[in-house]
Amino acid sequence: MNLQQLIERYVRYRQALGERFKTNASILRAFGRTIGPRADIGDVRAGQVSAFLAGAGPVTSAWHIRHNALKGFYRYAIGRGYVAEAPLPAVLPKRPPPFVPYIFSPDELRRLLIATDSYQRRRSNMEPIMVRTLLLVLYGAGLRVHEALALNRADVDLDNSWLTVRRTKFYKTRLVPFGPQLCQALAEYAERRGAPVPPAGEGVPFFTTRQGTRVNQGTLEDIFQRVRKQAGICRTDGARYQPRLHDLRHTFAVHRLTSWYRQGADVQQLVHHLSVYLGHVHLAGTQVYLSMTPELLAEAGARFERYAGGGKP
Repeated sequence: MNLQQLIERYVRYRQALGERFKTNASILRAFGRTIGPRADIGDVRAGQVSAFLAGAGPVTSAWHIRHNALKGFYRYAIGRGYVAEAPLPAVLPKRPPPFVPYIFSPDELRRLLIATDSYQRRRSNMEPIMVRTLLLVLYGAGLRVHEALALNRADVDLDNSWLTVRRTKFYKTRLVPFGPQLCQALAEYAERRGAPVPPAGEGVPFFTTRQGTRVNQGTLEDIFQRVRKQAGICRTDGARYQPRLHDLRHTFAVHRLTSWYRQGADVQQLVHHLSVYLGHVHLAGTQVYLSMTPELLAEAGARFERYAGGGKP
């Protein structure tokens, strides 16, 4: 069986199960191109697989992501009799330490918002009010970046103060309520945005460039890094990456949990609501966002001390 043809068959199979399967599909297609367009799956050798997994640099989490993609593909191929065994390495390298997201402080968030007015050296395709409102949505509603950029005008209900986030990471649609301050910011932006230019077959975008087209995520990521530098925010813990747009979502989750601890709320119960709000299928997905910060540890420690002392938790 031709390797590339089988990869496409496997991709269609996984997508038919309701998965987006974008990342793994990209990995497997890259694997097929590396091996060659005429290669048969039975001709793939362990050395070729190892070279593909290794890439060009040191072992990172990407090695394990590629390995998991190939493992699923070969499980499919073996189960259907296309190959007898998988030419995958028997010994896996140690996983690198997990990436620690950056949690912005309230002061840093204020500096980010202020910097949206001054980061531009010359007129940009992105209006400052649009960038500032997007940052407020990412932090205030805890959205994923692509969820915010995919919002259409019909998805932003200012009368009822909720966002309709459609067919996201797990093909789920959810309603995301937001508070009065974010509502005011969204209303101010809605009054000032330009005329939209909706792509063919799509709705009218809410967040747009000066020309009215939908904002590109890569362009927004670049702009955020300029805003971050203008705000004087950088990591000092030796992490590989500087603070990212997605870290605003992490910050939302951690700040919400910290607030609940300070209010004396039932965090164990409320974390399930947080999981639904963030659009996670399983609670474990939410736990990834609950990175420990000194403030969160202090609040959790104080809660435990009250419990151990016989007081109200």
